[in-house]
Amino acid sequence: MNLPNALTLIRILIIPLFVILLISKSFHGALVTFVIAGITDALDGFLARIWRQRTDLGSYLDPIADKLLLASAFITLAILEIVPYWLTVIVISRDILIAMGFWVLTMMDQKPTIKPRYTSKVTTVFQILTIIWALLSVLHLGLGSLFPILIGLTAFFTIISGIHYIYIGNKLLAEK
Repeated sequence: MNLPNALTLIRILIIPLFVILLISKSFHGALVTFVIAGITDALDGFLARIWRQRTDLGSYLDPIADKLLLASAFITLAILEIVPYWLTVIVISRDILIAMGFWVLTMMDQKPTIKPRYTSKVTTVFQILTIIWALLSVLHLGLGSLFPILIGLTAFFTIISGIHYIYIGNKLLAEK
């Protein structure tokens, strides 16, 4: 266990606090918690690179932590009717699709590499911005007018990323 992996574990462990803060409508606290989670995400990757402490555990744990945080945020915000339920369905469906594809490839004795694609990185940025924007909007900071555009862009990039992963998965299966 190194510091980058410990930061990833911290991110996973604060997810319940984040959800509790959302459910209790403590949006300031939820926003601060989400930002802290984002900082640990950036920091763990940065430290793993500069200290050359990349590990197999970290390569699996980091995307799991990201998916758990984002899924928890979208599901809770949809339940609270802060983000549209359909956007949450798109976000969660993409993640399930990716996980199933990884599982199928693994079951077929493929060793898919865990490497985020450009479309995936853009998607993650839009998903994070959507959550932050949703929390800021609920706090009445005058950001609501651009929120529908951000939601549309998040849905678009999430779908494009999902299609991209389907393409990659089909390509890997065809090579088998």
